[in-house]
Amino acid sequence: MSKLILIDGSSYLYRAFHALPPLSNAQGEPTGALFGVVNMLRATLKAKPEYLAFVSDAPGPTFRDELYDKYKAQRPPMPDDLRAQVDPMLAIVGALGFPILRVSGVEADDVIGTLAEQAHAQGIEVVISTGDKDLAQLVRPGVSLVNTMTNTTMDSAGVMEKFGVRPDQIIDYLTLVGDTVDNVPGVPKCGPKTAAKWLAEYGSLDGVIANADKVGGKIGESLRDALPQLPLSRQLVTIKLDVPLEQTVTDLTLRDKHVEQLRELFTRYEFKAALKDLEANDAPVGAHPVRDQTPAEHAAIPAPDRAQGALLHQGFDLSAPGSYELVTTQAQLDDWLQRLSNAELIAFDTETTSIDSMMADIVGLSLSVEPGKACYIPLTHDYPGVPAQLARDHVLAALKPIFEDPNKAKLGQHAKYDINILSHYGIALQGLKHDSMLESYVWNATATRHDMDSLARKYLGYETVKYEEVAGKGAKQISFSQVDLDTACRYAAEDADITLRLHYALWPLLQTEPTLRSVYENIEIPLVPVLAGMEQRGVLIDVNILRLQSQQLGKRMLELQQQAWKAAGHDFNLDSPKQLQAVLFDELGLPAKLKTPTGQPSTNEEALEAIADDHPLPRLILDYRGLAKLRSTYTEKLAEIVNPRTGRVHTSYHQGAVATGRVSSSDPNLQNIPVRTEEGRRIRQAFIAPEGWVVMAADYSQIELRIMAHLSGDEGLMRAFREGGDVHRATAAEVFGLKPEEVSTNQRRAAKAINFGLMYGMSAFGLARQLGVDRGEASDYMARYFARYPGVHAFMEATREQAHRDGYVETIFGRRLYLENLKARNQALRAGAERAAVNAPMQGSAADIIKRAMISVAAWLKERDDAHMLMQVHDELVFEVRKDAVEEVRAAVVARMSGAAELRVPLLVEAGVGANWDEAH
Repeated sequence: MSKLILIDGSSYLYRAFHALPPLSNAQGEPTGALFGVVNMLRATLKAKPEYLAFVSDAPGPTFRDELYDKYKAQRPPMPDDLRAQVDPMLAIVGALGFPILRVSGVEADDVIGTLAEQAHAQGIEVVISTGDKDLAQLVRPGVSLVNTMTNTTMDSAGVMEKFGVRPDQIIDYLTLVGDTVDNVPGVPKCGPKTAAKWLAEYGSLDGVIANADKVGGKIGESLRDALPQLPLSRQLVTIKLDVPLEQTVTDLTLRDKHVEQLRELFTRYEFKAALKDLEANDAPVGAHPVRDQTPAEHAAIPAPDRAQGALLHQGFDLSAPGSYELVTTQAQLDDWLQRLSNAELIAFDTETTSIDSMMADIVGLSLSVEPGKACYIPLTHDYPGVPAQLARDHVLAALKPIFEDPNKAKLGQHAKYDINILSHYGIALQGLKHDSMLESYVWNATATRHDMDSLARKYLGYETVKYEEVAGKGAKQISFSQVDLDTACRYAAEDADITLRLHYALWPLLQTEPTLRSVYENIEIPLVPVLAGMEQRGVLIDVNILRLQSQQLGKRMLELQQQAWKAAGHDFNLDSPKQLQAVLFDELGLPAKLKTPTGQPSTNEEALEAIADDHPLPRLILDYRGLAKLRSTYTEKLAEIVNPRTGRVHTSYHQGAVATGRVSSSDPNLQNIPVRTEEGRRIRQAFIAPEGWVVMAADYSQIELRIMAHLSGDEGLMRAFREGGDVHRATAAEVFGLKPEEVSTNQRRAAKAINFGLMYGMSAFGLARQLGVDRGEASDYMARYFARYPGVHAFMEATREQAHRDGYVETIFGRRLYLENLKARNQALRAGAERAAVNAPMQGSAADIIKRAMISVAAWLKERDDAHMLMQVHDELVFEVRKDAVEEVRAAVVARMSGAAELRVPLLVEAGVGANWDEAH
């Protein structure tokens, strides 16, 4: 579920001011409240919510002042030391990228209430960061309060525990108690306990008023005397939920940090920890977590001095503003065609109507052959009064010989997208030499995100024009085709220019590291057109099968719902974490073995697995969620996203997303369809081939375990693979001192768990839980394993040592994974990094091997029309093969996949064929 964090800025500032000592910087400026706010904001950023906003009171009166002229009349003026910190606070908040909302005529609470109401209606979880009791009236399932000062969270149960009333009674409670700070009149002598007692007895304020004559004593007299003013008090304490706002919830996303402004502010106010974090997250070009601690090895790599513009290419400051040309005449086009003909490297980028490359239409093209200079050629801008543009087909026909010339070196930023766009217009781009996204990804996959804006900021010290700045955002965002030409030129031409600049910053770095350069030139760049071709081909789906499966899944979900209700003893909403939390932990008394970041009992998959043996309900919920995910993600969604142009489903493959080098898939994610469940396998039955064709699936067998044998050089493990038998049975025979034929099913299962578990750093505790044995027995299994396979243990220890020494580990082919948490003070983070260090060489090498296989197979298929590579799913490649070519294609694919790496053990590939993907296994 998406999350919205709403920060009560006024509450933050006041709480920090009164909670912290009167700190000041060297110039005597007060900093205490500011210091507190900055730390709370940094904590909020670590939660990484999808949506967030910093809401503060706007200056001037509000509607409550009009209702009651004495409202807040007794509140003392803001202390001078606090007032002096308001503007710096807003400056820091804005520079951190938080959207800031200050709405005249209402209070911050009203803005928060309105956004909470809107988000809740959209199914977005809301967390309100505040210390203000008034906001408790907003609490409900999906809306909670968090106090970052005390690190406590308040949900509906928390409201009842603190105030003695339900959240829906808080308004009435506040009305009765009143507020001396805000000068809201309540019932004199009515304290919190009395208010809670009345509301428990009479249900609501209206009920209290109706029964006022039944309340005895002096408190009864006070209540009756206060009756005329209670409606006004209720109006004053009621938070508005309908404030007109320019922004919608989904507009409230974190913007990019203004690094230079933050550096200046943190330095001025002497926030050393915040400044250290900022510098660590914005390290200079070439910076690596450990690499920069070995200057003798890397002293030749210059770091850019952003202030002085020291990052140069042939005398040009790569952080300087660019000069861009809007091309709308034939003479201008001819001039650029000549420049392209003479250029050694052409940076190009497309502007389109959609981020879906298989549905998008081209709007314009940008080109650059010299850093600092670029052009934009508009092709299909369509707003009223748009100036004349060159004809789209004419421009593309003129560019086609250049784009298709393999001897003309091309450069893109995520060029696969642009290759797909050009393919719609009959242009098969060749000669892709570089991709700045992949240069960054290979140089250091974990140093930064690899989008253009992030790379420009990190490696050039350059702030790019953002799409929202030219096209707007949210509901008001326009298509790029409606952006005026001058603005479009400024944005689009910059893309080509910055792509070229990034190349000139990153390529020299890769050239200093021969193994990284080899990964880039021999694996990543050749893979780009291969993935583009797979995306363009797409996969054929039987929509009728999916619809039938969707109905069957729905029926099974209803059965599970009934079973869950029976197990719980009553009906409840299985999709509500709050209701499930109440049933599992409050009603059934099951142990809460995992907590959420806010301290609540978790109901996520891991938490339910941990208690699945304690009661039938957790397993029923897990099964229900699994079916619900299959239904929403695949059986319903796949039918909806069949491309009307091709009649196929087209996924997007991502090279720069997974640190270990694996290719990931999205929209739809074809790599997450379960293969171990019957329902998951049935979904694969909907992936079919055209008439006269079949589906072929070729899968590496136990590739990561084979890589472990190769890297460790352990004779026993290598022997098990060379002999070609059941490696898990062979391992069990070694561990338990038996002949292979004497190994029991449970012993083989234990050996398999150890074989795979060790690669992921499984502990004796984890093995015990997986096998259902005690920890001592699991420890004994592991000890026997290492005694029989000493090379594996030695490899694991050597890898950990190398990781600590170098700060990274490498795959067989030289890809590096940097592990920043190896030096973390937190033991859990450090242990996690060590587990990743052991696993990454296997997982990363497997990723490299299948990428090499894809490149080899694609080259063989290039001149054929009887087979097409459709999908890459982990260690498997899926093809569409004409029936009369099956045996030839199968043999060629198996040979090329097996030959993608030379290991000390055989690379075994199994290839099956069927009418659908499931049958091919």
